[in-house]
Amino acid sequence: MDLTFRRFDLQLRHSWAIAADGPKPGRSICPVIFVELTDSRGCHGLGEGSPSSQYHESAETMAAFLARVDARRLSFDDVPASMAYLDSIAPDNYPSKCAINIALIDGAARAAGLPACEYLGLKFEAGRHRTSFSIGLDLPDHIERKVNEAAQYPVLKLKVGGPHDRENLSAVRRAAPGKTLRVDANAAWKTREIALENIAWLAGDPGIEFVEQPMPADASLADLEWLRARSPLPLFADESYHSARDVARCVAGFHGVNVKLVKTGGLTGAHAALTAARAAGLKTMIGCMIESSVLITAGAHLAALSDHLDLDGNVLTKNDPYEGVRNQDGVLSFQDVRERFGLRVRLQTV
Repeated sequence: MDLTFRRFDLQLRHSWAIAADGPKPGRSICPVIFVELTDSRGCHGLGEGSPSSQYHESAETMAAFLARVDARRLSFDDVPASMAYLDSIAPDNYPSKCAINIALIDGAARAAGLPACEYLGLKFEAGRHRTSFSIGLDLPDHIERKVNEAAQYPVLKLKVGGPHDRENLSAVRRAAPGKTLRVDANAAWKTREIALENIAWLAGDPGIEFVEQPMPADASLADLEWLRARSPLPLFADESYHSARDVARCVAGFHGVNVKLVKTGGLTGAHAALTAARAAGLKTMIGCMIESSVLITAGAHLAALSDHLDLDGNVLTKNDPYEGVRNQDGVLSFQDVRERFGLRVRLQTV
């Protein structure tokens, strides 16, 4: 097996900020790393990892991990053993493991003559899978402009946890008075009382579907249980749900979970995390970071295991080098996608 990787800087259409970033200015560039695997038979796989400073990851830490990988220990024919080898190199490093895992499954599915979803035992149902469109923290007039630009998307996701939350919600409703809205606090509300106060305020808007990660990931189980019992809106875990190991805690403190491939180490870990959550009675969402169509398309292959999708990272950028699953007015589709097998992703053509 041969392994190559490269950094690529995704350019954002608008400056991007969330509560977890603190007072830092919004980002205009988000780096990702693409991984390519090729074996002696000529089988090929493509993957991507998107690092997050929330988890002390960067393009540099990803590259350092990938440089330690002995590609001879990887195989399209044995993905579980390949992942066990990666875990033996170092714990965590999930974005790097994610990139390799996606490339392994892409190659394995290509070799089997199957789309990745079918290789994983799933189906992708045309017309069923609707994603939200995310609006980052910003000033109210900027929020209103962004919402107007996103008029074709039927579901919005508003980042909160900043100083202008109430004005920003008003700005959203001026531009989109009846649109379904999800709210993501990114762990901004530090106590259960503050969280409940804000959720009660949000519940005054009948179009809000749920609230994501209202409290920090290290909040006590007692505080999570207290808030869940009193919340007038469903609560979804993001920073609190990294893998299937977190199910019991999330059952106690949330109504649903947001699964991201870069948190779980790729398609294999995300499949396990979604399956475990559903078995425990939790609602499921598949989310993303700022990502190209490689990672977004990989997530779409798991859509059958989700109740909600937030796979919009690629449409927030203006220089996506790949094309894969289509986002047609908020509905994900593989219609007219030329690649038939694996991830069904290819380089953009001019």
